[in-house]
Amino acid sequence: MSEKSIEIKGARVNNLKNIDLSLPLNSFTVITGVSGSGKSSLAFDTIYAEGQRRYVESLSSYARQFLGRLAKPECDYIKGLPPAIAIEQKVNTRNPRSTVGTSTEIYDYLRILFARIGHTYSPISNLEVKKHTIEDIVSMMYSYPEGTRMAVLIDINIPADRTLRQQLEIYLKQGYSRIEQNGSFLEIEDILANKADDISHNFRLLIDRLAVSYNKDEISRLTDSVETAYYEGHEECIIKVWGNDGIHEHMFSKKFSADGIDFREPNDLMFNFNNPYGACPTCEGFGKILGISEDLVIPDKTLSVYQDAVCCWKGEKMSEWKKHLIHLAPHFNFPIHTPYAELTSSQRNFLWNGNSSWEGINGFFKWVDENQYKIQYRVLKARYRGKTTCPECGGSRLKKDVEYVKIGGYSITEIVKIPISELRNIFNNLKISETERIIAKRLLTEINNRLEFLDEVGLGYLTLDRLSSTLSGGESQRINLATSLGSSLVGSIYILDEPSIGLHSRDTNRLITVLRKLQQIGNTVIVVEHDEEIMLASDYIVDIGKDAGRLGGNLIYQGNLKDAIDKNEETDSYTVEYLRGIRQIDYSPIRRPWKKYIEVVKAQENNLKNIDVKFPLGIMTVVTGVSGSGKSTLVKEILYKALARYLGNTVDAPGAHNKLTGNLNEIKAIEFVDQNPIGTSTRSNPATYLKAFDEIRKLFSEQPLSKQMGFSPSYFSFNSEGGRCEECKGEGTITIPMQFMADIQVECEVCHGKRFKKEVLDVEYRGKNIYDFLDMTVNQAIEFLEINPGTIEKRIIRRLKPLQDVGLGYVKLGQSSSTLSGGESQRVKLAYFISQEKTDHTLFIFDEPTTGLHFHDIATLLKSLNALIEKGHTVIIIEHNLDIIKSADWIIDIGPEGGEKGGDIVAQGTPEDIAECKESHTALFLKPKLIHSSK
Repeated sequence: MSEKSIEIKGARVNNLKNIDLSLPLNSFTVITGVSGSGKSSLAFDTIYAEGQRRYVESLSSYARQFLGRLAKPECDYIKGLPPAIAIEQKVNTRNPRSTVGTSTEIYDYLRILFARIGHTYSPISNLEVKKHTIEDIVSMMYSYPEGTRMAVLIDINIPADRTLRQQLEIYLKQGYSRIEQNGSFLEIEDILANKADDISHNFRLLIDRLAVSYNKDEISRLTDSVETAYYEGHEECIIKVWGNDGIHEHMFSKKFSADGIDFREPNDLMFNFNNPYGACPTCEGFGKILGISEDLVIPDKTLSVYQDAVCCWKGEKMSEWKKHLIHLAPHFNFPIHTPYAELTSSQRNFLWNGNSSWEGINGFFKWVDENQYKIQYRVLKARYRGKTTCPECGGSRLKKDVEYVKIGGYSITEIVKIPISELRNIFNNLKISETERIIAKRLLTEINNRLEFLDEVGLGYLTLDRLSSTLSGGESQRINLATSLGSSLVGSIYILDEPSIGLHSRDTNRLITVLRKLQQIGNTVIVVEHDEEIMLASDYIVDIGKDAGRLGGNLIYQGNLKDAIDKNEETDSYTVEYLRGIRQIDYSPIRRPWKKYIEVVKAQENNLKNIDVKFPLGIMTVVTGVSGSGKSTLVKEILYKALARYLGNTVDAPGAHNKLTGNLNEIKAIEFVDQNPIGTSTRSNPATYLKAFDEIRKLFSEQPLSKQMGFSPSYFSFNSEGGRCEECKGEGTITIPMQFMADIQVECEVCHGKRFKKEVLDVEYRGKNIYDFLDMTVNQAIEFLEINPGTIEKRIIRRLKPLQDVGLGYVKLGQSSSTLSGGESQRVKLAYFISQEKTDHTLFIFDEPTTGLHFHDIATLLKSLNALIEKGHTVIIIEHNLDIIKSADWIIDIGPEGGEKGGDIVAQGTPEDIAECKESHTALFLKPKLIHSSK
């Protein structure tokens, strides 16, 4: 056994067949295989689970009592295992305050950076706000030639219970003899001799007069005089200098104030929206409040005010507000015929907030508030209430004075809104003094490193204020990867679950570079992956299979993949066969023709650049482009929501666009098939989702013992009382709440995880009870039922067959939906739609259906998608996988880049048309695929 490897002996978790393997330490290893072959069982349920167990065992007995005892994975032993860190493809935060900046720790470093070297500027004079020390005043004195006359003065501050005369008398008693008025020095005694009751108040008290001198005694005298002036002048003083070029006055203050405003001194809490000291008091650091929603008031931003863009001004009475604005518009140059989306910020401000002559939309709702005693006005207000950007902080989440603190001309609220790719250049060329650079050296290193890692994993289009909850699974995983790189841990195992998800082929090499960096600093990187480029770039590959479920779990190949491809040795590995070209995903070079279409006109949501896009009907269309180019915005936010609303479905308002045109009457239904779980209940499973469980319950209720005991089909459900175990309510496990820790699940002691009462489990069909039946895979169940099937058996087979057709034959019937991966959940939904056998023309939208799929599984998926088209439906896919792209009838390539540099149509046409487009990043990778496949 090598000391530089992880030795695994007899791994038997889930479907693993007692496998032994050796993984090299400090290397880049890929674990691959078809879906359900046992990859995740090896990587996460064996290697990572043992790493976690050892970590918990190393803690004190006091800490372990809160964590519980983690079970040892089923294997003989694992040797040479370093600490393990798992980075999974899950959006693992529900915190509404969590952002890209906070989750990567960049924002924490920014807070400290602004607290240490941030400069506060007055919003009135735009001059820097400083506390002036004695050294600042001495330094100013040295800027004049020796012998220059100076005077130390203060503004006279009169307490509320005194008159100016009384104050001057006190100054005289304290030893001060002169005051200054309009450039002249007067004796206090002469002023007091004036018997008039009213003495004008434009006086300043003279503290001292002296000349510029490098003599230590004179500097000491100036220091004493300034200290006195600060004391008498409430920490403010004036130095008047009679120079060769005229008289100059210099204002100095020990207060952090300017232009009559007292500013807060920068500290890290001031920039923290999770702390009351920094958080905006209106939205409490969330950036949004429950108020009048712009999207509800103006749902269609392509309309002008004249075209009734302002929804609340419809009707006989409310339209008076619109008429009033139309009447006033020429006087204030407000364009009533310009679409709302094209209005400038000042024009929108006028529309919402008005001026002295016009109350604006907000004024309209204040009028509604004044009439709240009438029910119709309460209903009106409720109709337009929703989450809206906080009017106080503008969504920045921080108090207003934070914007006055700047570094290199940028405030922290501006920095978090800049895309990461641009932010790298800003921080690399930050204009700060040498002293500040020394103070901020370590902070800038940490910030620059993390920005570099984020950009390298293809997330340069994100901004630091982007909410973590809005990220996709792939984006979330790559952020975690960048955070791990930033933490610079060494001597650990990093286990990643398909980090290439959501990544265009152009960015895969950048991801490989990042993974290599993680390995080169002294870590072992294990990646569960199907991407060809990542597999070829690895040092070592482990292929689990050959097939899925009970036909998988074997070690098919381990070693260097390039060696396996070059040697041409016989192998059972699907992976090697596909990479050698022995197997390939076939496609028809004859693309389906189309005439009918649906067109999105002037799409302008997020970064989309006012584009018109036609989606053909009756064929397979793939929308592709680099990450952040605008694919999801176009398909998910505009096409799906607009068409769903047209069909009468209840969905949120679609993204900004002019209209939806084309053959809309052809579409009778629309389905968005994403990777969200198929059910919210832990009792939900594939059998219940496809309605097969209803027939299975009927089958068991027809058995002789069931009839004898009076068991109806409901007795075989774990969702209703009767036959289910009441101790665990049909869950099979008991959840123990751990207060401040994650909850712990333990097996139910009554039913021992079987979920049903003993008398129900006594009912058997061909030697299997309901628990045994649900423990079978889809393939096993179909084989079992095909032996002399009756009417009910045929119905169950018909319901389960679509799961087999989409490549999910390895999934157990009773497997909880919460344990299915995103890709598996998506294919269960696809199976459900296939099982429906809809005849009405339905438009199906799939969001990256190849997630978690091996080459071998993609071929199966394509058969299912083509089956939908053959039934007369339309399929639109958001995808980066080249095997899906080459199989499409029509491609829409969005880009050319992500974020602000995206949002245009780069190319559209057949795969052959796209491959010839020089501007397309997709073409570069697609062309070799078409050439290779045509051989």
